[in-house]
Amino acid sequence: MKTLITGTAGFIGFNLAKRLLADGREIVGFDNFNNYYNVRLKEARHAQLEQYPNYRGIRGDLCDLPLLQDLFQQESFDTVVNLAAQAGVRYSIEHPFTYLKSNLEGFLNILEVCRHHEVKRLVYASSSSVYGTNTKMPFAETDVTDTPISLYGATKKANELMAHAYSHLYKLPTVGLRFFTVYGPWGRPDMAMWMFAKNILAGKPIPVFNHGDMFRDFTYIDDIVSGIVGAMTAPELECCEVFNLGNNRSEKLLDMIGEIEKALGRKAQLQLLPMQAGDVPATSADGEKAHAKLGFVPTTPISIGVPRFIEWFKQYHAEFD
Repeated sequence: MKTLITGTAGFIGFNLAKRLLADGREIVGFDNFNNYYNVRLKEARHAQLEQYPNYRGIRGDLCDLPLLQDLFQQESFDTVVNLAAQAGVRYSIEHPFTYLKSNLEGFLNILEVCRHHEVKRLVYASSSSVYGTNTKMPFAETDVTDTPISLYGATKKANELMAHAYSHLYKLPTVGLRFFTVYGPWGRPDMAMWMFAKNILAGKPIPVFNHGDMFRDFTYIDDIVSGIVGAMTAPELECCEVFNLGNNRSEKLLDMIGEIEKALGRKAQLQLLPMQAGDVPATSADGEKAHAKLGFVPTTPISIGVPRFIEWFKQYHAEFD
């Protein structure tokens, strides 16, 4: 069984590839190594994957359709996991056209090559950002998702609609995963946990939006990877499915900061600020559907996950800031 994973130099793709390679699965990885954050971090992830004999890494862009077509003609993939995308809610406000290329054109190319080569299942990354202005908690997959408040969230909603169309037209089995605030070792420098830890160590204030009245469904990377594996292997799914992957508990942002303080042994200087554009005050995942169909059971609270991240961060972050 051979799997294509796009975004293997990224946070989630790297961790998923490591899990599957350790299990003996043959993996082809695909990444463009863009400079959205420090490329050295991406290269370090890639170097670890290349140590596995059952891994082949390809440097390329999803917008290069001829490259993808050549790859699918050379290889036979039973499963494709599309995790490559331009991430970041705030970045999408200032760089909208980057999201048009990566998240829409790139995803369309993936859909096209998958349907022409009869891939058995396409699993792709969506986001909790699709819930937008929804105030009903917890967020359920059956909730209306017509009001995203960032371009990033809108592109993820568009991915779900595009996948639905291809499933309907071509019977391409697709599974969309709405990730909720993923964190852990080898994470991204643009994410809050990394930036908070960095500033606390440097004795600098940390920006806390909505004056600290923020709640997030923080989900540890190992749990996310287990959910993706479930989406790849679960039997008897519908032709087009969407699932929440969250920790199924909404934590106060200040409590997460408290866990960082404990793990670092230092106090944070809080810079309390108003809500920023494109952000929401709270996220919370309803995990019933993922539990029932994917066997997804997250097991890592922030009291365990945050110290694990900080242990890695203290050893490596200076190399990749």
